[in-house]
Amino acid sequence: MINGARVGKMVNLEIDGVKVEVPEGTLVVDAAKKAGIYIPVFCYHPKLEPVGMCRMCLVEIGRPVVDRSTGEYERDASGALKIGFGPKLETACTVPVSEGMVVRGFTENVKRARKDILEFLLTSHPLDCPICDKGGECPLQNLTMDFGPGKSRFIYDEKQRLAKQLPLGDLIYLDRERCIQCGRCVRFQDEIVDDPVIAFAQRGRALQIVTFSNPGFDSYFSGNTTDICPVGALTTTDFRFQARPWELKAAASICQQCPVGCNLTVNVRREHKTGGAIVVKRIVPRQNEWVNEIWICDKGRFAYHYAENGERLTAPLVRRDGEFSPVTWEEAIALVAQQFKQAGSNLLTLVSGRLSNEDLFNLKQLTDHLGGTSGLYTEMAGGDLVAQVGVGEGTNFSDLGAGSAILVVASDLEEEAPIYWLRVKQAAERGAKLIVANPRCTKTERHAAQILRYPYGAEAAMVLALVNSLSAKRPDLPEEVRSMTRPGEIRAAAKTLAEAEDLIILFGSEGTGLEASHALAQACANLLIATNHTGRPNNGLIPVWQRANDQGAWDIGFRPLVDLPNALKSSRALYIAGADPAGDDPQLARMIDSAGFLVVQDLFLTETAKLADAVLPAQSFLEREGSLTSGDRRVQRYYPAIPVRHRPNSDLRSAVSSANGGEPREIAPLADFVIAARIAASLGLELEGGLAMRAMERIAVTVPDYAGLSYKALSEVREQWPIIARADLYYGGTSYENSQGLGVQLQPAAQRGEQVPLGWRQPPEIGRPGEGEHLAVPVTILYDRGSTVLPSRVLAGRIPEPFVALNPRTGARFDVGDGRKVNLALGELTITVQVRLDESIPEGIVLVPRSMGIPLHSPMLVKIAVAESDPDMARA
Repeated sequence: MINGARVGKMVNLEIDGVKVEVPEGTLVVDAAKKAGIYIPVFCYHPKLEPVGMCRMCLVEIGRPVVDRSTGEYERDASGALKIGFGPKLETACTVPVSEGMVVRGFTENVKRARKDILEFLLTSHPLDCPICDKGGECPLQNLTMDFGPGKSRFIYDEKQRLAKQLPLGDLIYLDRERCIQCGRCVRFQDEIVDDPVIAFAQRGRALQIVTFSNPGFDSYFSGNTTDICPVGALTTTDFRFQARPWELKAAASICQQCPVGCNLTVNVRREHKTGGAIVVKRIVPRQNEWVNEIWICDKGRFAYHYAENGERLTAPLVRRDGEFSPVTWEEAIALVAQQFKQAGSNLLTLVSGRLSNEDLFNLKQLTDHLGGTSGLYTEMAGGDLVAQVGVGEGTNFSDLGAGSAILVVASDLEEEAPIYWLRVKQAAERGAKLIVANPRCTKTERHAAQILRYPYGAEAAMVLALVNSLSAKRPDLPEEVRSMTRPGEIRAAAKTLAEAEDLIILFGSEGTGLEASHALAQACANLLIATNHTGRPNNGLIPVWQRANDQGAWDIGFRPLVDLPNALKSSRALYIAGADPAGDDPQLARMIDSAGFLVVQDLFLTETAKLADAVLPAQSFLEREGSLTSGDRRVQRYYPAIPVRHRPNSDLRSAVSSANGGEPREIAPLADFVIAARIAASLGLELEGGLAMRAMERIAVTVPDYAGLSYKALSEVREQWPIIARADLYYGGTSYENSQGLGVQLQPAAQRGEQVPLGWRQPPEIGRPGEGEHLAVPVTILYDRGSTVLPSRVLAGRIPEPFVALNPRTGARFDVGDGRKVNLALGELTITVQVRLDESIPEGIVLVPRSMGIPLHSPMLVKIAVAESDPDMARA
């Protein structure tokens, strides 16, 4: 098996005198790699289709000689097979292995060919290694040293001179002189991510990479091309001319931006311009073939800048006479503990999935100790059902193909979790039947075998119709669903899902609120139970959560508060960690402001923190270690990459002093679980406040599903394919091998043999639009204005101003065009936003992106009016 996947017939061959056994269909270059034998490549990549463009992998290949009269292999006097070598060298990246094959990779003919290829490549190469960004991790540089000529027969002055640092977009730069025309970047965008926005233009020596999109290089995965580029032709905006690879230190981490849990490597360096501080220079992928393979999206690559933002909180703040004053941790903890003790059972702790498992555990234990209420700040439900019928341990999207089925419902998957989208797309290309259910067209539909339409608000009804159609009962469809999807289409989809060997259902939060999400999750669980697709690998439910660790929060015991406003009103003390409800909704801000003693624990002085009585500064994921639980319930750990940011002593001179002569001391943020443990200690409760690994040990004892987990288990690795090693760079490029842990996938209850019954939740009703009303629905977009995205200077050009999206025919009713402003009436609140027109949106629907400052938490009827403040929109 390779990465958990079954392999077929094995083939025996010999490569440079070494006997090798590999699966049938393996290319010669991969067979050599698996055997630890060196065949150099440029254009070839094991994740891409072979093209044989660069010729660097030329080898001599011999095959057993066949007697044409008998069809049998010919043998010599000793009984050994006779091997016949062709008259020409062959490309190892395009030739599959065959039984008895003999490969020679270091004959004089091969070495001469490699030398010639490198000499030809260098005729057009600028030879600017001393200033090239790829210097030190460049395959061309390395292979030239290994196989290249000592001198060139070509004239240096005849090299091309082209404009340097051409922006392909706002994130990627191209140096055309350095490009060796291997096509890896073009093929990646075309084959892997289905975004053919760059291509070759012109011919011959003038051949060059160009972008065809507007804006340039318009793709969520563009940064991966810089990883696999074998030279310094493609570089990222934030890393070019910033550091040398040998200066960088690496720390393993996990992406915090969505529920996939992509494995990252954080490269850091100490810099003079920052006063000797260690800073992050770049984020690159770390291989995990069960999670993100060797890819990450651009949000995960570039959004990390928030962690080093100068606006970060660095010392505790306490409100005195209406103003914040910095204090010591001891003072802050004492005040908070006193207020929490007085509040007792009237303490409300509100958290989000931005926090680690260790943070969440300590916060839950602290709240339970006081008899308070724990709440999860989210608009999406179903974590309890995922614990029952989530995908089984051993699940890997790479195993899905012919005979498998995938249902994606209520999710614009590329916007909500780009790597999930990528892996679902690849499964569909391998033959898995992809069914997409959504009220509007999304990119996922390009690869769907069947598309189901339903109106917003009927997502649970659509899935239950699939369940009903599997019985003698006719699908019970609301009138609105019948008008969009015929019963025959539903029966065909249900048949596909029921007959599939493996079935995975991904459900998101497209157009849903908390109640509707509960109903949808239950309907999806019912479909899995009814079709017997639970309790084993590659079967089950995957929620496309809105935050990285929402599933961990559910597992540890946090639940969304159905009536959050009422809970806020009745609390005597309010403890908010890693959430900014006041920034999301002005109405919640008023309730929070009128609540009891407010403590906010966060990275920034958010809108919620501005209302607080005490503000506690938390560490970012770059400054600490912890663990997250992904949507497919894989628990993974991340490691500290940079030292904790301290507040300058001068800022605290008047407020903070040490015992020895009143000298100021440094104050720094703490990890969330440490803060909670210190508060608990003041209240007589002992929690782990030192090492995250020990906090995980307590989780393993307390939370049944996490039994047996440890940081040691999370750190275990095993062999992966392709082999990504920093020593050669040819397969992985600037991505890193994984030596710090692949994580542990939890077993759902169904896999442990527990019976999971069918359930029913009534979805909320949505009223019919009245005169001048439209249905506004919340959706997720990748580049939002959240506090972990907006501070990224690199992504500034990708982050839009607050907007709503309408069908052009809906916009025409108001004479509204693209980019114009409208007033959106949300109950008692009216906000002014820009309009985007989109043909894929149903008429009468207003799409409202989350985390954009527009307080819409569930579908509601709204009114739209022309914004008179927009001079282009004013009407007489």
